[in-house]
Amino acid sequence: MSNHHFKNKKLSLKAKGLLSLMLSLPDDWNYNMQGLASLSRDGIDSVRSAIKELEHHGYVERHRNRYYDGCYGDTEYIVREVPLGKENE
Repeated sequence: MSNHHFKNKKLSLKAKGLLSLMLSLPDDWNYNMQGLASLSRDGIDSVRSAIKELEHHGYVERHRNRYYDGCYGDTEYIVREVPLGKENE
């Protein structure tokens, strides 16, 4: 795991911890708010705010999938050790 996010002073400790946890999980793990909240004592609201912070800084992307009938499906998470455009820093 890169330590880029640990050095990013714009991230809260909560966001740094959640990103570290997400990076330590297997690639096929089901990233959802409830699942992430179950791994700590923080609730879903706390996890949601940390995810939004990580999205804002480019460490996490979420894409809501839709089925052919228009209904929403699973959410796809892209988790990065280093945000896009910051790979050479």
